[in-house]
Parts: sequence; structure tokens; C-alpha cells
Amino acid sequence: MEKVKKYACPMHCEGDKSYDQPGDCPVCNMHLVPVEEAGQSYHANHSAGGSSHKHHEHNKQHNHQHQHKASSNGKGKYYCPMRCEGDKMYNEPGSCPVCGMDLKKEESKKSSSKNTTYTCPMHPEVKQDHPGSCPKCGMDLVPEKSGNVSEEEKAYKKMLRKFWLAVGFSLPLLIIAMSGMVPFLKLNNIASEKVWNWIEFALATPVVFYAGWDFFKRGWSSIVRRSPNMWTLISIGVGAAFLFSVVAILMPGIFPAQFKDGQGNVHVYFEAAAVILTLVLLGQVLELKAHSKTNSAIKALLELAPPVARIIREGEEMEIPLEKVQVGDILKVKPGEKIPVDGVITNGNAVIDESMITGESIPVDKEKNDKVTGGTVNGKTAFEMKAEKVGEDTLLSQIVEQVNEAGRSRAPIQSMADTISKYFVQIVVSVAIATFIIWAIWGPEPTYVYAFVNAVAVLIVACPCALGLATPMSIMVGSGRMAQSGVLVKDARAIEEMNKVDTLVIDKTGTITEGKPSLKSYKSFGKMSDEEVLKLAASLEANSEHPIAASIIAGAKEKKIKTEKIEDFESITGKGVKATYKNETFGLGNHRLLEDFGITAERDVRDEAKEWQSYGHTVMYVISTKNIEGIISVADSIKSTSKKAIHELQRKGLKVHMFTGDNEQTAKAVADEIGLDSYSANCLPDDKNRKVKELQDQGHIVAMAGDGINDAPALTRANIGIAMGTGTDIAMESAEITLVKGDLNGIVRARELSHKVMKNIKQNLFFAFVYNSVGVPVAAGILFPFFGILLSPIIAATAMSFSSVSVITNALRLRKK
Repeated sequence: MEKVKKYACPMHCEGDKSYDQPGDCPVCNMHLVPVEEAGQSYHANHSAGGSSHKHHEHNKQHNHQHQHKASSNGKGKYYCPMRCEGDKMYNEPGSCPVCGMDLKKEESKKSSSKNTTYTCPMHPEVKQDHPGSCPKCGMDLVPEKSGNVSEEEKAYKKMLRKFWLAVGFSLPLLIIAMSGMVPFLKLNNIASEKVWNWIEFALATPVVFYAGWDFFKRGWSSIVRRSPNMWTLISIGVGAAFLFSVVAILMPGIFPAQFKDGQGNVHVYFEAAAVILTLVLLGQVLELKAHSKTNSAIKALLELAPPVARIIREGEEMEIPLEKVQVGDILKVKPGEKIPVDGVITNGNAVIDESMITGESIPVDKEKNDKVTGGTVNGKTAFEMKAEKVGEDTLLSQIVEQVNEAGRSRAPIQSMADTISKYFVQIVVSVAIATFIIWAIWGPEPTYVYAFVNAVAVLIVACPCALGLATPMSIMVGSGRMAQSGVLVKDARAIEEMNKVDTLVIDKTGTITEGKPSLKSYKSFGKMSDEEVLKLAASLEANSEHPIAASIIAGAKEKKIKTEKIEDFESITGKGVKATYKNETFGLGNHRLLEDFGITAERDVRDEAKEWQSYGHTVMYVISTKNIEGIISVADSIKSTSKKAIHELQRKGLKVHMFTGDNEQTAKAVADEIGLDSYSANCLPDDKNRKVKELQDQGHIVAMAGDGINDAPALTRANIGIAMGTGTDIAMESAEITLVKGDLNGIVRARELSHKVMKNIKQNLFFAFVYNSVGVPVAAGILFPFFGILLSPIIAATAMSFSSVSVITNALRLRKK
């Protein structure tokens, strides 16, 4: 069978979209080329079936990296808030070439730290671009809070100025137009109707050609690019009202008598054009203000990192800008300060507030060799640390980047809204034409006036700006809210898909459990007490580097049991260790070490060991030269949050399965303890991958949670991959969602927040469609034959703006905890 040829834009203006016929790109007007020339990713995405989104993710990341390099001149990265061109980015601020909206700047640590100015608290006139001391009083310079005005703020202030200008001209215009309805405003006694029409023209012209001119450019662009949108309706409706009025005052004689009053003047609609544009400007002002609020989570995260770090060089402390910290630098953090970068404590202890990462208010104790995270807050002690991750590699920067990516990405439901908007505009234009024709033929006198006014009202009230804002506003606010809750979402698809998940697959080690062994039980079977058995075991393991040894020593330390000095230590591979203690040889190990000592375990010892093993414990024997002194066990402890989180997910209707590489006995013990729906033991990476596919083939929407390299294939295969923030980088790269704290409560939060975001999107779409569904028929005059009700263009514009305000306000509700 011959392969169907596809065509795509060589500039990838619409992402992976392809066409069946050659032609011009509707966005940039370049000639479409066969997909082989535009990039193999098109063919991969359109032929890979259910896994196509994974290919798209790879290409998206590649494009994003390329665009980031293109923007490395320090001017930041800009994108259209309506996502008209998907992930396309721009190096310069300006307007979207598709919809004309102001491009939005992506917040990043690099852009936020650029041009930081340092000033003296006592002498504000002292300013420099690096930290240091004031030359006048010697005080440490501090970052200047005010800084430069952001481009977002500049766009807002520019739009606000245009709005107030429009208000200044529109108010007197409205008073003049409404004077006939207000008895005490006898303007005709001051001047004739013709003079007032010219005054209206003078007042409306600055509003149309200055304050609202960008809207006409956006509307024209939408027509030229064959991409109808909200600006198509606004520009046609307002343009028609203004041009009709201009012709009316310049050439009133060409109009039929039904358009004229007793003095031969044609009624004009300058006030409608000006007031409509003023209301649209108000909507734009509110929108720009709202966009700055939706980024508040990112800005708050950016502000968590201090602008300077205190570095130790050759025994001396000095402050340097944060961006100059390098891996390996030794930094000092004083009490109450924010930790500058990710690293490890090299000297001292600390109690650190990690709530910015975990959401938990209880501070965490840290000591030497413990890892610390940039942006967290130090307690009441000073410590030194070694920088391990700086700049864009820090957890804080990764959080910001993932929130940015989630905010830029488009949920599948957004594609539906975009498609509806496109056809909706075409339908509305058709309805407006039909409205004009019907009123012109069957309407009352003056028929053409009624026809024109109602057609313009249809165009204005049906503006789909609320429809366009419904999804991106909720995604932007929701992804920021998720980040504040310790849930990092890679893209908008993950938010939507997480809401549909009905099956959760989880790994055991590091996901359900802590991922490291800890002391569980110990018991004497000889002359020693239980505590002496533990003391002997810890003493024997003191020189061992095995992870189990560390857990036994840590367990003894917690119980304040001190180890004793031993001699002749020997590690026996696959069996255990032995050493001399008080002139007698002792051993600690498994049943094979018993054989080396020539000892057979008694029945009571075997029964106790078997019972502990049924709980998933690893059991070791404490052996003397003649008998078994006792047994001791370690196990990978179940996280304190796992059981409650799993039960909560099951209560919400999810089936929870565990796939682990651990043995059957341990897997069963864990599954029984926390109440899983099922489990599979001895799973290799390919087994996990295969089992996830089997669940998908049964029609389930599967989320996979894991933390290791062995989980990466299954994380990639699952509909939603969820990585533990405490796990490997490969796992996090393979997943769409990362849980910063690394416990299963994060999945509960992700599920709840995804549900709230999707509910919010549906509410926004409902608002948008209800306004349009009710407004269009009323504007067309469907109520006039029954109740004599008509919708003026001004009231139509008010309803349109109110729909946008409703969508924005509803989306911002997601910011509340």
C-alpha cells in the first residue's frame, strides 16, 4: 500500500502538525514541505500510535534546549501566553505574530539575577553591580529591592496608560451620545446634531487609532494568516461601527431616509466603537495583571536563593555574587541565612527549615556529610558546606525550569478549545451576516439601522477571548501551585492525564520504603542479654563497610550502646565477619557462617529467625566458638507516610500494585503490611516494563512511581511516570512528575491538584460557552419579537469583558491552599 505523503512547515510553527496537501503555512506563510524535509519527528509522532507523546516530549526538549541557546544573550525568553505556536520562543519582547498578544517573559534565575544592583542601607546613592562595603560608612552593601522594572510590568503600565486615555475620551463621548435619554442634558441647545457628531468623531479617533490600534493589527493578522480569533471579531465589529459613522458624517446623502433624523443627520456609533475598545483595554489590563500573579509562585521560588554567597578562600571569608559560585567552593552559612546552592556539610551541624521543598514546617537536623539544598533556611548555628550543584543544576533552578515548562505546555483539552474557537469565529461571522440580512428584510423601520446594530452586537458579544484564556490560565496557576506543594510537573499533559489515572504501579525500595536498611530486631539465645548481643554485633561490624553494618551501628548508637574494641577483624565474602573479642573468636553472619563455625541452630532459634524473615527482615546470627549467642535483623523500613498515602489513593478509586526486584517473602510482607491490591516479586527492569504494558492493554490508565535506574523503562512506558525526588536523575528524566520530598503523599497531592486544575479548566470553558451561547442569540435579536429586548454593542462588550474577568478570577482561585 502506497504511503500517504504529509506536508509540514519547515519552521515548525505549529509543532508537529502536518497537512495532506502542499500549500502555505497558515502561521508564517512559508511553503509547506514533505515531512521528511521538515524533520523525522513528524512521521514519528503521527505513526507511533499510543507512544507518540513520548517522541513529542523528546523533540520538545531538544527544541527547548536549542531555543534556550538562542536566548543566551541575556534578554530572556519570551512566548505567547495563548500558546499559538506551541513551544516557540522569541529572543525579544513584542507581540505574537499569530494572535498579536504581548509576548510573556519566562522567569528564570539567570534573568532574575541579571543587572542586580547593590546599595548601602545608609547611603542609597552608593550603587555598584557587585557586593562589597560602602566606601562612606563601611557597611555591607545589599541588593537593591526595587531593581529594574520588569517587561511584564512595562507592558502592564503601557496598557494601563492606553486604558486611562481611552476612558478620558470615551466618557464625554458616552455623555454626548446618551444626552437624548437624559432630560437635563439639553446639548442640542448648545450646538446642532451635526456639530456634536463631529465632536464625537474627534473624541473617538484617538481611542481607535492610538489606544486600540494594536487590536486592529491583531485582527488583520488573524485574517491574513487565515487563523480567526477573538481579535477578528473585535476588529470587524468596532471597525464596522467606526467606518459606518465616518461615512455617515461625511456623506449623509448616500443613506436611505430611514437612517436619518428630522434634520437629515445619520445616527452614528462613535461611542460604541470607543466604549467597546475601552472595555477590551480593561480586559487586557486585568489580564496582564493576572499574568503577573500567575508567575508569583515562580518569582517566589527565585527569591528563595540569596543574591550573594559567603565563600572561604585561603582561610578568609568574602562575599561573591551567587552566580559566581563554582562546584567545589567551600561556603559558610551563618544563622538565619538562606543556603545559596546545593551541597554537603563539611563542618558543623545545623537545623534547617526545608519547607520550601517538602512543605513540612518541622525543621530537619543536619550534620557533617548531610546534603543541603539551596534556598532552604539555616537555623541558629553556623556551618561550612561544599558546593556540589550550582546555577541551573540546583534543585531550585530545576523546579523553576519545570514550572516554566509546565506553564508553556498545552494540555490536550486546550487543542479542543483552540479548534472550537477557530470554527466558532467563522460561525459567529456567519451569524452576524445572517442577522443583518434577516433584520434588513423582516425588521421594523429603520430596518438597516436595526440590522447593522444587531450584527455588530453579535460580533462583539461572541468574542472568544474567555475561551482562549480558559485552559492556559488554569495550567499556569495550577503548575505553580503544584510546585509549592512539592509536586513538579513536566508538562500540561501530565496534569490532565493524572486526573484520569485508575491504576498506580509502585516500586518498593526507595518508593514505599526508605531505600536503606535499618536495625529492626535483636534477641539473645545464650548467656548474654539482648543489649549485649546488639553491642557485640555493632562491635564486630565497626570495621565493616557493608550497608548492613552501618545500619546495625546506627541502631546501637540510637540506643546509646557503645561499641567495644575488637582485634583480628576479617570480612568473609558472602558469609559475614569475624573477629577476636576478649580473647575469644566471635562471628556475625548468615547460615553459611554457622557452617564455618561448625554450629547447628536449635529449633527455637530457627523458628524465631523464620518468623522474622516472614516480615521481610534479613536475619544474621551472633556466633561464639561454641554456640549461637543471639540473632539480629535489619530491614528496609517502610516510610511512615506510605501506608496512609496508599489507603487514601485506594479510597479515591485507584488500584495500587507493587512491582519489585526483591524476593517473594519480602515483597509479600510489605504488601500485606500496607494493604496493596497486588504485588509481583523478582521483577527485572524489563518485567516491570512488560507488566505496565499489560495493564495498559487491559484498558487501564497507568501511573508508575519509582526512584531507580531500573524503574526508568516502566516510567517511560506508563501513561504518567512519577519519580521520587530522592532517587536517580535518570528516573526523574524518564518521568513526567517528580515528587520533591520522595514520599507517596506527593501522589495524593498530585492527584488532588490535577483534579482541581481540570475541574477549574472545565469551569472556565463553561463560563466561556455559557456567555457565548446566551449572548449570541440575544445579540441577534431573538428576544425582540417577544419582549422587545435588544442588546446594544456597548452592553455586548461589557458582557464579553466580564466573561474574561470570570475566567481569570476563577483560575486564580487555584493559588489558594
